[in-house]
Amino acid sequence: MNQNQIALVQSSFEHVRPIAETAAEIFYNQLFTLDPALRPMFKGDMATQGRMLMSVLNSAVAGLSDLDALAPVLRNLGARHVNYGVQDEHYVTVGTALLTTLSAGLGDKFTDEVREAWTAAYGLLADVMQLGALETLRAKRHQFETAFAEI
Repeated sequence: MNQNQIALVQSSFEHVRPIAETAAEIFYNQLFTLDPALRPMFKGDMATQGRMLMSVLNSAVAGLSDLDALAPVLRNLGARHVNYGVQDEHYVTVGTALLTTLSAGLGDKFTDEVREAWTAAYGLLADVMQLGALETLRAKRHQFETAFAEI
């Protein structure tokens, strides 16, 4: 991601903040349309879930200016998502739902350049989260192998 893309993501997200509740609703409707099997992963109140989503997005977008500080937060987030049953293929579905949401929310402000910037940003964020997930899965496998070896 280059500095221009970071600036585009951050400036376009300023237009999402005022419609955060609607954006979250669009996102989850799109997510569950793309993959209805994901619905059972979300057991709580969807309004609360939507607020958490927008809070995470807000932090991630702001954090693009300091990737060294953002990376450990994203790795931890990816690690936590392992416990929710998130698989690698779900990241693609989430990315598609996010871009669809941004397109709907930003309208004509969602230019090709903005789409490319968000695609790069989400790719980066998802990659770091998946790294955290992989680290967690490896640690769990090691614990299992160690426990199994003692039997």
